[in-house]
Amino acid sequence: MDKIFLIDGNSLLYRSYYAIRNLSNSKGFATNAIYGFIQTIRKLMEKENPKYLGIAFDSKGPTFRHKIFPDYKAHRKPMPEDLAPQLPVLKKLLKAYKIKVFAEQGFEGDDILASLAKKASKNNVLAVIVTNDKDLYQVVSDSVMVYNVAKESYMDKKAVEESIGVPPSKVKDLLSLWGDPTDNIPGVKGVGAKTAKKLLLDYGSVDNLINNPEKIKNPRIKEKIKNSRKDIDISRKLVSINTDMPIEFNLNDLILTDPDYEELIPILEELEFSKLLSDYLYRVKESKKDYSLIVNEQDLDALIDQIKKSKKVSIDTETNSPNPTEADLVGISFSLKPHQAFYLPFRHDYPGAPKQLPLKNSLNRLSEIFSDPEIKKIGQNIKYDCIVLKREGAPLKGIDIDTMILSYLCEPNLGKHNLDSLALKHLHVKTTSYEEIAGKGKDEVTLDKVDVNKVMPYACEDADITLQLSSVLMEKAREKNLTRLYRDIEQPLIEVLTDMEIWGITVDPGVLKTLSEELEESITRLEKKIYEQCGEEFNINSPQQLGEVLFVRLGLPSSKKTKKTGRFSTSFGVLENLSSKYPVVKEILEYRKLSKLKSTYADALPKLINKTSGRIHTSYNQTIASTGRLSSSYPNLQNIPIRGEWGMRFRRAFIPPPEHLFLSADYSQIELRV
Repeated sequence: MDKIFLIDGNSLLYRSYYAIRNLSNSKGFATNAIYGFIQTIRKLMEKENPKYLGIAFDSKGPTFRHKIFPDYKAHRKPMPEDLAPQLPVLKKLLKAYKIKVFAEQGFEGDDILASLAKKASKNNVLAVIVTNDKDLYQVVSDSVMVYNVAKESYMDKKAVEESIGVPPSKVKDLLSLWGDPTDNIPGVKGVGAKTAKKLLLDYGSVDNLINNPEKIKNPRIKEKIKNSRKDIDISRKLVSINTDMPIEFNLNDLILTDPDYEELIPILEELEFSKLLSDYLYRVKESKKDYSLIVNEQDLDALIDQIKKSKKVSIDTETNSPNPTEADLVGISFSLKPHQAFYLPFRHDYPGAPKQLPLKNSLNRLSEIFSDPEIKKIGQNIKYDCIVLKREGAPLKGIDIDTMILSYLCEPNLGKHNLDSLALKHLHVKTTSYEEIAGKGKDEVTLDKVDVNKVMPYACEDADITLQLSSVLMEKAREKNLTRLYRDIEQPLIEVLTDMEIWGITVDPGVLKTLSEELEESITRLEKKIYEQCGEEFNINSPQQLGEVLFVRLGLPSSKKTKKTGRFSTSFGVLENLSSKYPVVKEILEYRKLSKLKSTYADALPKLINKTSGRIHTSYNQTIASTGRLSSSYPNLQNIPIRGEWGMRFRRAFIPPPEHLFLSADYSQIELRV
């Protein structure tokens, strides 16, 4: 049996408003009620999957109940100031969702919901009224239920009786006696829920009570009923829900369909609901995208012709390693216009892998594209692609836009300039992550071992999203007058750094081995001296054990404990302050320094030497330091020690090739020293 969910708009609106506080967009417009309302609707749709859905709101102005009792809801406070402006925006949003909204002058939402439920049940559809209002329990029947959002539970006839003590048929009588101070419904003064239930259980109905007061055993209650006949009559009329409103009803108007994305997305952008935007734009993206696999020469020729005509292409390489100087090229993706991309695989190698075009032959055919500086190349961290392709004998010329660098120039303090973050921030698109394709942890495999049909949409998306970002970020750079900085400094530097990374730097592993051995000897000597001065052996590298020995057993002065653990701090600053007075502390600082030199440099650097080139190929970064300077990583060559005996000896491990020399240059910024 199909279900129709009929939502009490006002009830859900207020519930959302009070459940989520202090939520607004960057302009200061409150969005808490809208967000909570929409999230509840979405959750309901996902969990219950109704075929039909409608929402009813109260209308402005008096209703037929005010004609019965002018003071009806007289004590109700007006809608909160920051809630009232949200209602028209919410209704606009619901329209974009293609959700039918009902409101009728002179009636309340409850009457609309009950009337719609009755009409739906006549169409052999199970009606579910979504509300926290107990008034609507009176319309529960075999074909009408109430759904409690807070408890996520259905209320049928049995559940209603278990909850409030009377069946749906007696809810009106219960409320007539009980009254409702919130709506200014009088009821019988002095009769609460418990007494009202007992009266109905004992005497059957309100009519029996009114018509046969002499049967009421409790004299106090008897007197109250006699004196409240008028209030009971008014209350019963006020709590009675109209189920026969002359409201236009067509089930087809309430069928849930896809939203009107062209209307929906601008509203979500204005409200700054990024999570919802990401979800819906992903759906739009999925419906619009045109991604293709290239596995024959005819398709490759057609792609090359398109690129020649376009004079602009977004490129992304897929490899089997994050290190471009060691990676093997697995495939290349290309994008010429938004939502369209192509994936050219070469080295997918797994049982059942499809036949792919030969790598060398394909790169030779693509070389006229790659080497043509008039065909502009776009990429995200395009230096990586340049290194990979140059190592394969297909260097890139005509580098135009690197979206990662543009993002960094526009917002150097952003923190993340990776493609996933930029797509979400600027395009409101949640991209497929690498882990979704290749797995993670022990289950991770290299891309060449992943089904080509699984990699294809991932690779195409990277090139497609990069192309879309290029126009967005270049426009931002223009707005901030950063295009000259990009064109004159950052863009030309990409090719320079590409060559530097491929070339690498020669390291003498023998020097590092000797340093490691000598450091080990020095560390061992220091270890013995520390044990002697402390009077016992312990783990010097353990902050807990070190703190216990220094500040408890040796009784050194301590003024600082860590907030997280409550233990003695053994940070450099704490120990440095003590080192001039306590020789053992000076030895511990020296022990730490030498241990770091050994583990970070003497032992680690040889492992980073490329087996083929015999060099270390560090990565030079244009988008890490917020000050604009270059940095290096894997390894960080800037942190190679330079001072003291050990520093000079480490520097000697880096050697130039025959007939070459190292030239070291630095600069001084006067404004940083003034």
